[in-house]
Amino acid sequence: MMTFTHLHFAEPRWLWLAVFGPLLLLLLQRYSARARQAQLARVASAHFLGELTRSHSPVRRVVKEIILLFVVAAMGLALARPQWGEHPLVEQQLAGEDIMFVLDCSKSMWSTDVAPNRFERARLALLDFVRHRCGGRVGLVAFSGGAFLQCPLTFDYGVFADALMDVDDQTISVPGTDIGLALAESVKTMDQNSRHKVVVLLTDGEDLERGGVDTAVKLAKAGVVIYTIGVGTPAGSEIPVVNAQGQGELVRDKDGAVVRSRLDETTLRDIARATGGNYFPLGPLGEGLARVRIAVNEMTARSDAAHANKLGVDRFHFPLALALTGLVVESLLTTRRRKAKL
Repeated sequence: MMTFTHLHFAEPRWLWLAVFGPLLLLLLQRYSARARQAQLARVASAHFLGELTRSHSPVRRVVKEIILLFVVAAMGLALARPQWGEHPLVEQQLAGEDIMFVLDCSKSMWSTDVAPNRFERARLALLDFVRHRCGGRVGLVAFSGGAFLQCPLTFDYGVFADALMDVDDQTISVPGTDIGLALAESVKTMDQNSRHKVVVLLTDGEDLERGGVDTAVKLAKAGVVIYTIGVGTPAGSEIPVVNAQGQGELVRDKDGAVVRSRLDETTLRDIARATGGNYFPLGPLGEGLARVRIAVNEMTARSDAAHANKLGVDRFHFPLALALTGLVVESLLTTRRRKAKL
């Protein structure tokens, strides 16, 4: 049963045509009528005008003009896209949401406070997440001191997995950790008209450039929601690397002291909070990404329910049908009187 709840116009700027269009056409019709009378007066005297226009029906002309006025008004209403009623809430977006993953591949991600190391733990969790994903595109940005789009948004999860497996500590040649740059890079290829722009950041949170939170605040204004996944432990561990001679050693600072990398949960919480997202620790079995899946589904369900109730159902075909019907009737209606039967 059709209801008129949530009645509104999706393109209200066209309502001017429904209001002022008929008024302008009425003025043109009046001007045309006066011009026609003036021309007839120049052709014949008033005595013969009655004879010349005997077959003309003023009533039928007025009816045709009124129909045209309604046609213009109906066209304006159709262009304004009237909407009312509600969409039936079907299963939430079968295609799923697009998610851009941002993966830290800096040297600190090779710390072994989680087995086998932070990077491998994050990569395995990502692969498992994609295997269980039922729809939606996924993309990947790898970063350290620089950022690189490793895989644009795609429905091909095999391509995503291959791109993910190609990432290592040599993917980005610039040393360091610049979370702000990575977040900015992640949204460049996303659909700017999408209602949901979801970014999932997997890192230990050691933002050496200190730009992550500021960038998140800017992205929040563009509708980006960031979920942060903490990889590692607050206690942290040393960072093992392989030197030029192929020997294993630990990363040291400029004073020669061994560097101990720790999970910075405070920064990750601040980044997520700035965009309305949330922070989750990765966990030994990738539980953090599972919680992201639930959070994204809930966010989308709430948004789509509100969207459906707000927008209603397009009903522009009703005034459009009236306009087309009016044009057909007007074209078939003549201005000549019916001949009297003998």
